[in-house]
Amino acid sequence: MDNTSGAGGSGSRAGFGSLFGGGAEYSNTELSGVPLTGMSPLSPYLNVDPRYLVQDSEEFILPTGANKTRGRFELAFFTIGGCCITGAAFGAVNGLRLGLTETRDMAWSKPRNVQILNLVTRQGAAWANTLGSLALLYSAFGVIIEKTRGAEDDLNTVAAGTLTGVLYKSTGGLRGMARGGLMGLALTGLYSLYNNWEHMRGSSHRQSL
Repeated sequence: MDNTSGAGGSGSRAGFGSLFGGGAEYSNTELSGVPLTGMSPLSPYLNVDPRYLVQDSEEFILPTGANKTRGRFELAFFTIGGCCITGAAFGAVNGLRLGLTETRDMAWSKPRNVQILNLVTRQGAAWANTLGSLALLYSAFGVIIEKTRGAEDDLNTVAAGTLTGVLYKSTGGLRGMARGGLMGLALTGLYSLYNNWEHMRGSSHRQSL
């Protein structure tokens, strides 16, 4: 009778195991050959080999012809918005400094607060407009040059910066355009140099070896 109950108990366990997909039992000998690659061995309850769940490749699929990095058009919105916010913050701090300097002889009263607030808002709007306009011109030139050349490299950055300086200072005549172009060329050249500094150091180190 004990044998019958034992058989019935094992049969019920097997029935419940098959119900949840774990009807097959694995011995220690079978599980000893399964490598532990950061995950648990073969599960006798799920009946799934965890080795098939390891993702060695990228977990996202890019459309055909798409790049892994954002293009200039996608970065243009971030660049323009970031420059506007940066200009507004810098202008507000500069306006506060000017307001406190210009009203130092005045008693702390409502007219002084109003004057300081006017300088803060005026300087913040002016700097946000300036940096936002520069970012808009730079992004527009960058996208146009990239689409024209069909390539994305540091030459696009330097050319976009130079043209931005030239156009922004176009109201100052040829001399102003030249100064603006040189300023844009210098800033974008320094940015490109900083962006490729590690690559240049690695190349020079390999050549020295």
